[in-house]
Amino acid sequence: MGQMIELTRPDGGTLSAYRSEVDPARASVIVLQEWWGLNDHIKAIVDRFDAEGFNALAPDLYHGRVTKDADEASHMMNGLDFPGAVHEDIAAALAYLKDINDKVAVMGFCMGGALTIASAARLSGFSAAVCFYGVPPREFAKPGDIAIPFQGHFGKKDDWVTPEVVAKIESDMRAAGRHPELYSYDADHAFFNKTRPEVYDEDAADLAWERTIDFLGDNL
Repeated sequence: MGQMIELTRPDGGTLSAYRSEVDPARASVIVLQEWWGLNDHIKAIVDRFDAEGFNALAPDLYHGRVTKDADEASHMMNGLDFPGAVHEDIAAALAYLKDINDKVAVMGFCMGGALTIASAARLSGFSAAVCFYGVPPREFAKPGDIAIPFQGHFGKKDDWVTPEVVAKIESDMRAAGRHPELYSYDADHAFFNKTRPEVYDEDAADLAWERTIDFLGDNL
């Protein structure tokens, strides 16, 4: 099981994060939350990465706020300072983990998937990135600016990151000379979240996890 720790941001502020046990011999993964906050589901994913042989850490991007209500989650996401989350909170997590082992990946789900793309495009120092069904506004970050190995997982039934949006991500990255590894599943948005039985797809989630672990093993 992991534990809560405090990180220092580049601006001198602090934030909490859920961290696995760490071993300097292991590469690390930053796990970015959905719009619900740093809840038990995200902490469990940190623990899963630990069991797979990675150091893992999930920064608390809402600074203590967690909800199960979709309207409140939407309000919190829309109120999030995305540049601050990337350049302060996620940058703090990156710096902390690189002091342990230089190989660090970033990955996330929904809002965290969008922040994964933004972090991979705007921050230097990551070795790989994995996005689950998220995309940031183009004025903030462009997928084509990602120069590191990138893997994406998307649901064909997603009405936010639609198949057309996924096709645009791929075309933009390939036009920039990138070689993304993108997968689409016959599943809904948030198909990986087993705490949401109305959208969870066990087969898609298991396959996406297997592909994620293989990809990180190859690139970290």
